[in-house]
Amino acid sequence: MLLIRISLHVCAILACGASWVSAETSDVGFLVVAPDRGYLGNQEIQTVFEQFKERYAPASLALVGRDYNGVGSEYSSYLSRAVQELARDGAARIVAIPLFLSEADPVLRKVIAHLPAYTAARAVRWAPAMAQSYLTGQIMLDRVEATSQDPQQERLFMIGVGAPDEAGEQALKADLGKLAAYVSLRKAFKEVQAVVYYDRDAAGAEDKNKAVDALLMQAAAKKGRTIAVPATLGPKFDHSMALTNWLGDKFREMDVAYVKDELLPHPNVLLWLKKTANRYLPASAGEIGVIVMPHGATQPWNDAVEHIINPLKTRYPLEIAFGMGDAEIIQQAVTRLEDQGIRRIVFGRMYALSHHMEERIEYILGLAPAPASHDHDHPLPAQVRSAALFAGFGGYEEYPGVAEILHQRIMEVSQEPSTETVLLLAHGDRSEEGNAKWMHVMQSHIERLRQDPHCARLRALRAATAREDWPELRDPAMAEIKASIREDAKQGRVLVIANRLYGSGPYKKLLADVEYVLNEKGLAHPLLTRWLEEEVDKAAAALAAPLDDAPPIAGR
Repeated sequence: MLLIRISLHVCAILACGASWVSAETSDVGFLVVAPDRGYLGNQEIQTVFEQFKERYAPASLALVGRDYNGVGSEYSSYLSRAVQELARDGAARIVAIPLFLSEADPVLRKVIAHLPAYTAARAVRWAPAMAQSYLTGQIMLDRVEATSQDPQQERLFMIGVGAPDEAGEQALKADLGKLAAYVSLRKAFKEVQAVVYYDRDAAGAEDKNKAVDALLMQAAAKKGRTIAVPATLGPKFDHSMALTNWLGDKFREMDVAYVKDELLPHPNVLLWLKKTANRYLPASAGEIGVIVMPHGATQPWNDAVEHIINPLKTRYPLEIAFGMGDAEIIQQAVTRLEDQGIRRIVFGRMYALSHHMEERIEYILGLAPAPASHDHDHPLPAQVRSAALFAGFGGYEEYPGVAEILHQRIMEVSQEPSTETVLLLAHGDRSEEGNAKWMHVMQSHIERLRQDPHCARLRALRAATAREDWPELRDPAMAEIKASIREDAKQGRVLVIANRLYGSGPYKKLLADVEYVLNEKGLAHPLLTRWLEEEVDKAAAALAAPLDDAPPIAGR
């Protein structure tokens, strides 16, 4: 007798595949606003823009320089032409993507203020600037790693340029601070600071810039290396007439190690443009892929779990990333999907409870900051370098259908329920809170099992966790479990049901000196395929729509 009935509503969803995906075509056009950097710098911008436009048309580029002051001023024609190009290509709505480090950049602020004068009745949304993305933090980390030798003996200065006044300096410094914090969380420098040079035409610029120089010289005079890394998209007229050369000459005189590379060129800039655009576009069925991450073990274990997962391949591009949040394996899976044109990825953590591996995976996918449980004695895993948008789920044991699987496992070994005690034995958690959640989930399955006439006749139906990975927790837990089995065995048979994904793990060894009957099949069952399908469909439906669909703004 089945204990769990999957609703007709859910079955209907599964039967229609991915029909929830909107077939609506987008009327969004992307206006990339970038600083005028001169001949060589603008080539770098043009190159990355053309790569972006290949898959994100309609898109246009407007270069804007420091002399822009609104409609009719220099660079006004570039903005007009870019907006007209989008209109000609059918864009009814505009998403402006600022290829600037910070929204506090004085040139960008003027464009934001005046853009409505060019766009007429078209709705405009501004995407965040680069400093808000962890992908930019990765650029700075790459620059630092290329120069740093011994972080604990080094001082790091994140360099910004272009402050118009003290308010602008503080705003720019705040964004630089985010990047500095990203790096310092991964590299233990003796000291990390963000400093900003003023625009040459700003009031008091000479004194302000001398103060920054003095700060760097003081640091360089101390023991250890001082490293300066520019977080800039500055002028680059040619290889000699460039901001990086001006800074390099200055820092050489100070005996400061200098990273000459700016934000461009770097592959993450293209990823950032694409990821930003993806947030404003709907996804078609063919643009949503799936990664499922089971723990992984021996080949029989892996084969059994792949058998559960593989039916998803008929409905979604699918990758399996075995492991405990292995960042390299996950990156490879993400890259393979993106190479197929995938823009959205549903990530399924095929672990027992929804909190298992959640913090780590959310971090690796760029959905959350560093895990609160991070052990600072060990390096953080790498975050994925990807333009895809992600949504995740996990916790197969929380699926009500698991009770039906457990029912089948009981029926496979039960003979006379009135004289039998059933023990659902699970892995268990290290923390008391996590272990209590596991017990709560198993108790909910027991309540469902007791609705079945056969299980209702069992002498007893219990749950326990072995807490098997931690000897200091496992030994007392197993002592209690074995004592209970010995006592129950006096009244009849004890049936131990392996409450784990596949097999029985170490249970035979842990229970070697007690008498019991073991069903070691585990939870590998077609109903877990159903769980995957339901969870993937829900997450994919949420991902299909544009994620940033806030009301349009005229400026800020």
